[in-house]
Amino acid sequence: MKRFFLFLILVLPLSCNRSGKEPFVLKEVIEVAGRQGVATDGDYYYVSGSGALYKYDVAGHLVASNETPFEGMEGPVNHIGDIDVHDGEIYAGCEYFMDGKGENIQVAVYDARTLLYVRAIPWEPASGQVECCGLAVDAARGHVWMADWVDGHALYCYDLATSAYLGRTELSPVPALQQGICVMDGKMLISCDDGDAEKDEADRLYVCGLYDKDGKIMEKTETSLFRTMTDFRRTGEIEGLTYDPGKKELTVLTNRGARIILGMPRGFYEGYDREIHELYVYSK
Repeated sequence: MKRFFLFLILVLPLSCNRSGKEPFVLKEVIEVAGRQGVATDGDYYYVSGSGALYKYDVAGHLVASNETPFEGMEGPVNHIGDIDVHDGEIYAGCEYFMDGKGENIQVAVYDARTLLYVRAIPWEPASGQVECCGLAVDAARGHVWMADWVDGHALYCYDLATSAYLGRTELSPVPALQQGICVMDGKMLISCDDGDAEKDEADRLYVCGLYDKDGKIMEKTETSLFRTMTDFRRTGEIEGLTYDPGKKELTVLTNRGARIILGMPRGFYEGYDREIHELYVYSK
């Protein structure tokens, strides 16, 4: 497994740094097999493909895989989006996706040790969610949140313990083409494929709050630009992301090389004969 370390000094702020805190710094880049999502528990990286799960140690070595992740699930499922990991379990945004719409949306839960399917948290159709590009666990509050690539006007919240749908928070302005989400320091980071690889325009990360001062889910939240991903080796398609609070590391998955036009592969850019999937690991 290819792994690249950065020996030059590279300081790239992941935000406007209004708080005066030290910005994140690009630490390393790791090539992986999956192209959809990433999660970490500090000891391993878990990576999702559209129809597979992979587990890597922190040195970038593949230690386990599950290429039949839909076995045991109820109803048709053909797609995994971004993922998260919590308390020894992987939480994956799964659905049957066809013709721009998701059906049978659910939070599929897998054993992080074996990558085998365990159970699912069903989607609430009345929520208004029509697709699941990814999810994020808020361990501090016992919540799991889902995002929507098709109609990204809101984030949707479920209770980890009871599987009950708790509500949604409306995003304003609405970040386009959401790909993944993760909770960092009580706020939500959102990765968006809103750049244009045809024009060498970089994708972006956005940030928003989730809860009011009383800890209740906000009906509406303001989003703002967190970072433009200009340090990717080539503009392509950003995917999922994850934050490790112990190591204070932010990891972003991105794909490069393949021409993706309106969500469909259209060959490769000059110099590529395959799509490359990489984790960009940033530390404070």
